[in-house]
Amino acid sequence: MDVFGKCHAFRDDKAVEALGVYPFYKAISERPAPNEIVCGGRRVLMAGSNDYLALATDPRPAAAATEALRRHGTGNSGSRMANGTLALHEELEGRLAEFLGHEAAMVTSTGYQANLALAPLFGPDDVLLADRAMHASFVDAVRLGRSRLLRFRHNDMEHLGRLLNETSPDSGRLIATEGMFSTSGDLCDLPGIGKLAGRHGARVVLDGAHDIGLLGENGRGAAEYYGMPSAVDLHTLTFSKCFGTIGGAVAGPEEVIRYLRHHARAAVYTASLPAGDTAAALAALDIIRTEPERRRRVLATGERLGAGLDTLGFTTTRAGTPTIPVHVGETLRCFRFWTELFHEGVFTNAMVPPGVPEGRALIRVSVTATHTPAQVDRILEAFATAGRRLRLID
Repeated sequence: MDVFGKCHAFRDDKAVEALGVYPFYKAISERPAPNEIVCGGRRVLMAGSNDYLALATDPRPAAAATEALRRHGTGNSGSRMANGTLALHEELEGRLAEFLGHEAAMVTSTGYQANLALAPLFGPDDVLLADRAMHASFVDAVRLGRSRLLRFRHNDMEHLGRLLNETSPDSGRLIATEGMFSTSGDLCDLPGIGKLAGRHGARVVLDGAHDIGLLGENGRGAAEYYGMPSAVDLHTLTFSKCFGTIGGAVAGPEEVIRYLRHHARAAVYTASLPAGDTAAALAALDIIRTEPERRRRVLATGERLGAGLDTLGFTTTRAGTPTIPVHVGETLRCFRFWTELFHEGVFTNAMVPPGVPEGRALIRVSVTATHTPAQVDRILEAFATAGRRLRLID
């Protein structure tokens, strides 16, 4: 049997491409204006980005990255443990730890690796309880570890409580969830999780990829939003959303971070984050701390867009965040809807199984701090036209 046999048999993408509705791997050639891109030779409005605070094109992180690039070059040619640690990394780690209220932090090369870096914590005597909507990177971290994984229904505290009751009090228990869920845009039930964790002596890991920088009075994420910073034992985060660059970090107790620095294969055996991205993240953190109006603006814009989609008759599940899921149902119909929206000049995200449950495909639409009222109107017009064409709305 040929190990490449599964590859030869895979034809799903070809079938969708033949129908002219394939929505993935679309190459963007330039960004001519805020929230506008050129894709496939067409200038369209971007309404699928995770750049919530619009820092990816802000001149200040770009200038910081340019200067760091001039001083340090394009890469560090080694891992953090070997020869790839920069003073910039240590500065960013110290400032992130202070910002999030933790003792220490460890910067990783991607946000995905930040979750993978948790694998050494997951031993054979431990039980992990994770929200079913957790990001794939956490699931992969569990596979790298040796712990038993139990999945509780999304934000279902009754189900989580039952699972905790079924575990042995002699096992190490850890509850994992996201602060703001990437596909649905809703928030975790941190009050419920905190209560259960305290009752059962469990640790809490919060993936703040989408909420750190966005939520809370100071942008510290869901833990600050709920007023429960002490309920979170470990944070993971990425710089590819609110920070407008790439990279990630784990933040928590100093002894845990020290342990991960020496045992996390995902961090020990990979090249360190380049200086340009590190400097950009530092500059972004300054902006997050000093310009709260960006958070207020993007949240208000998301509310306006979500209300408009509801008024048009779409089925959404809004949670007051910049990410709004527009439910479609069947996968091919979702692909057709994405294509019609693109033809109307709006770029969104098609979310289909296995990223969402079977029969629950959706269009993920999101806004940034620089989307104008006129651009929101363009998005709504595109949804209205495409939705009526496909009879998703009247």
